[in-house]
Amino acid sequence: MMRANILKDVNKIGLEDRPIPKAGPGEAVIKVTLTTICGTDIHIMRGEYPVEHGQIIGHEPVGLIHEIGDGVEGYEKGERVAVNAITPCGQCEYCLSAHWAQCGGFLGGWKMGNTIDGCQADYVRIPNAMANLAKIPDELTDEDVLFTTDIFSTGLSGAESADIKVGDIVAVFGQGPIGLSAAAGAKLKGASLIIGVDTVPERMKMSKSMGADIVLDYKKADPVKEIMDITNGRGVDVAIEAIGLQESFENCVKSTIVGGTISSLGVYPTELHNLGVPNQDFGFGIADKKIVSTLCPGGKERMRRLMDLVKNERVDLKQLITHRFSLDDIEEAYKLFSSQTDGVIKVAIQP
Repeated sequence: MMRANILKDVNKIGLEDRPIPKAGPGEAVIKVTLTTICGTDIHIMRGEYPVEHGQIIGHEPVGLIHEIGDGVEGYEKGERVAVNAITPCGQCEYCLSAHWAQCGGFLGGWKMGNTIDGCQADYVRIPNAMANLAKIPDELTDEDVLFTTDIFSTGLSGAESADIKVGDIVAVFGQGPIGLSAAAGAKLKGASLIIGVDTVPERMKMSKSMGADIVLDYKKADPVKEIMDITNGRGVDVAIEAIGLQESFENCVKSTIVGGTISSLGVYPTELHNLGVPNQDFGFGIADKKIVSTLCPGGKERMRRLMDLVKNERVDLKQLITHRFSLDDIEEAYKLFSSQTDGVIKVAIQP
């Protein structure tokens, strides 16, 4: 048996004993050595994103290979691996069209903690193991690579989907973990000026460390007006929405230049038609402004590339860990992370 964090009801999670999973053909089971809590897990707990009650949640595992199923080659028991939140099969129409996150159909690449049991547990079963087990370089620790499993991959993909070009000016609304990763992604993509928007002092400070040049406090001044002043009335080439709120979505539309791109990373807890697109700022639909949405790609090649960025010191993700908990204290960790108190940015959960 193992311990596992279960979604029991709306706003109710907690540990239960569950059988250790078995590896079927093409699968592997890893012993989880480190995981974390994602903002999406908070949406799940609150009932804002539908997941079946009784399911193990969590989708960001680092661990050791415990069992290898039939047909899985090139791996050995005991090897250290990291697994992206998105676990594509690599063979379906969507994967072969490079839409890894949509493996098998609508949002199908996100399985762990969504449509199958997740990794906030002692062990987790990984589907399509040969496509998804990424070996961790010996020189990197579990904490070094923990956030390559989701938030950094997601934040970076927001910058990638926006097709940021060298010299672009970028605004990132929200400097939580995803927004901070988006700022780092904008820097990696060659943005000439990165403007972060938040109000939490610890996150505003971290924003500078992750790549932002200027950080605006939206509670002290209108961020759209500030952005227009900074850019001499031009606006930004790309605005990344990393919160999932109506106000920040609209501010992205308002602050982008004609022909600019709004890159949406936030998980929206309301119907999209309630978000509203400010018609005049959107140019009545003919200002060549683009809105793109992104669920990050997954698979072991994506993970290899992200871990190489860490290994070669292009980005420091470990600094995002502000709190550490044991799996036994995961309810306390959820309370802290969901309340966004005590300067929390990300928590590390160690079974």
